[in-house]
Amino acid sequence: MNAIVYDTGVLVAAERSQRSVWAEHRVRLEAGVVPLVASVVLAQVSRSPKQVQLRSFLQGCEVVVLDEDAAHAVGALLGKAKTADVVDATVVRLAAARGADIQTGDVHDITHLVTVAGLRSRVLRVAR
Repeated sequence: MNAIVYDTGVLVAAERSQRSVWAEHRVRLEAGVVPLVASVVLAQVSRSPKQVQLRSFLQGCEVVVLDEDAAHAVGALLGKAKTADVVDATVVRLAAARGADIQTGDVHDITHLVTVAGLRSRVLRVAR
């Protein structure tokens, strides 16, 4: 099983107790895969310490902070792709750095960035 980066849609689905997302997450953890979450993705979803489902879901994940070099790489990808969504580009940059696939609810925009970046990462839609 490949490494995986979770985009915002995955965390939103987890917070809403979407069974299929929790089941996929559990399978990954049991296979020894630690899902990656960019800190900006977490910031996009986190609204309250009362988000118990979200906090529980994150216990199995590695939250990755954007450093200066990564920030420059994200900006370069945005320029090359002629887009402006820092969160999407950060997700793609993290996938590139870790050789990971991406699970997202925003397949179109993420696929565009993956293509522009020349990655082989698979873009997986959040199960509904």
